[in-house]
Amino acid sequence: MSLIDGKWKAVILYHLQDGRTRFNELRRRAGDVTPRMLTNQLRELEADGLIEREVFAQVPPRVEYSLSDRGRSLSPIIAALKAWGDANMDLFARR
Repeated sequence: MSLIDGKWKAVILYHLQDGRTRFNELRRRAGDVTPRMLTNQLRELEADGLIEREVFAQVPPRVEYSLSDRGRSLSPIIAALKAWGDANMDLFARR
C-alpha cells in the first residue's frame, strides 16, 4: 500500500494506463495537482519502479512517462479502486 498511498499516485497510475504521457498532459488530466506535487509523486513512482521516465534530447527537452511492467501489474487494482470510487461517489459529496 505504501507504493500507491496518497492522493495522487493512484490518479497518476490510472492516467498512465492509456500509454506514454507528457508531464503537462498528466497535469491536465489529474486536475488540481500542483506541478511540484506532481513532480514529487512522479519521482517516487519512478524510484519504486512503477513508472519509467524517458528524456528526449531535443530543444526544448521532452520527457514522457509510462508504466513499467510492475506498474502495469497494478492496472486491475487501480481499475477496481476507480470502480469503487465511482460507485461510492455519494460518500465524497457529503464533505
